[in-house]
Amino acid sequence: QVQLLESGGDVVQPGGSLRLTCVISGGTFTQSTMAWFRQGPGKEREFVAGMFRNYGRTSYADSVNGRFTFSRDNAKNTMYLQMNSLKPEDTALYSCAVGSRIILSSMRTHSAYDYWGQGTQVTVSS
Repeated sequence: QVQLLESGGDVVQPGGSLRLTCVISGGTFTQSTMAWFRQGPGKEREFVAGMFRNYGRTSYADSVNGRFTFSRDNAKNTMYLQMNSLKPEDTALYSCAVGSRIILSSMRTHSAYDYWGQGTQVTVSS
């Protein structure tokens, strides 16, 4: 059974940093596309950042580009999201996802992913 477990969410002041971690168990996904999505209060789920297949192209939402960094460690079956210069509008439930049959053009589409974690809450507030 495939499971994705996120950690690292917290309450942080504006301008602060957090590092989210997603550990994948129950399968090997070295060739899969991995990504982070988020859903803020009263908002639709949106793509945040991801990496296409095995250390391929990395993509970011415009709203986080230059502040967030996606990385993955296939040896540990783990993906990360380093978040710097956090803003109140970054407040959301952050979820990681994995997909094995994603094409590049659908990388930002949540329905393209096969497996999801439960999410970790990030709150940015003074």
